[in-house]
Amino acid sequence: MRFANLRRITSLDPVADHQEVLRISAGLEFPWDYQKALEFALFRTYCVPTISGLLERTGEFERRPQKRYDDTAVLMAELVEHGYDSPRGREALRVVNRQHGRYDISNDDMRYVLATFIYDPIDWLTQYGWRPLSRNEQLAAFHFYRAVGARMGIRDIPADFDEYRAFKKAYEDRHFVYAPSNRRIGQYTLDLFCSWYPAAVRPAVARAVVALLDQPMIRAFGFTAAPAWLSALGRFALRTRAAVVRHMPVRRTVKLTNARNRTYPGYPKGYRPSNLGASSSTAR
Repeated sequence: MRFANLRRITSLDPVADHQEVLRISAGLEFPWDYQKALEFALFRTYCVPTISGLLERTGEFERRPQKRYDDTAVLMAELVEHGYDSPRGREALRVVNRQHGRYDISNDDMRYVLATFIYDPIDWLTQYGWRPLSRNEQLAAFHFYRAVGARMGIRDIPADFDEYRAFKKAYEDRHFVYAPSNRRIGQYTLDLFCSWYPAAVRPAVARAVVALLDQPMIRAFGFTAAPAWLSALGRFALRTRAAVVRHMPVRRTVKLTNARNRTYPGYPKGYRPSNLGASSSTAR
């Protein structure tokens, strides 16, 4: 039974059925892993000075880091859970496009951020998942986010899976350099992650998060690298969790949006995607 969802995924076409494949993969097979992988994926994008600099100028991370995090997470979850051409999906995309349209963002930065949504979960699950993503799941994520990117007006998204991954790697090699804005946005994000835990353990959480960052990220943020033993311990803990999850029952209900959302409690009950974003009200 543990591999029932994988058998279903294998029977689907990763091009024609990419929305259903990603919904099963992210919502049933790996909801926790996808959430964590995308948290680190967004963290990763702040290593690019043009991205961190824009976020610093908006002031959103300094004033409302939790809201900005929740807006991004919920809008992406709406697209995956309901489909990008569903009524809720189109509404979520309008909010995303409205938010991005307020700023002068380069097309290459947009292409890069979109790529992290595809490849960072693949890499995370290869290392820490109870199983790695199948080829169908990898290709479905690629086709899903290419379609989302087209609806966001992002140009020149590579049409080949490996070509897009190569673009992402080359972009990081070229643009991951230290900048003060990287450090400040990175620290705001690290503080946000720590705020989810009791005050007594927050220093340990901060060290654990940094221990999971790779060396290019450490350098671009200007963080002090964690000792090797702590990085090894963090990886061991995640792999131990994966071994336990592998033997748990199959999830039967999709888990993408979270009713315990800090900014939008009870979500999605009483909310629409249009309630999200910088100009939204959190009133229900």
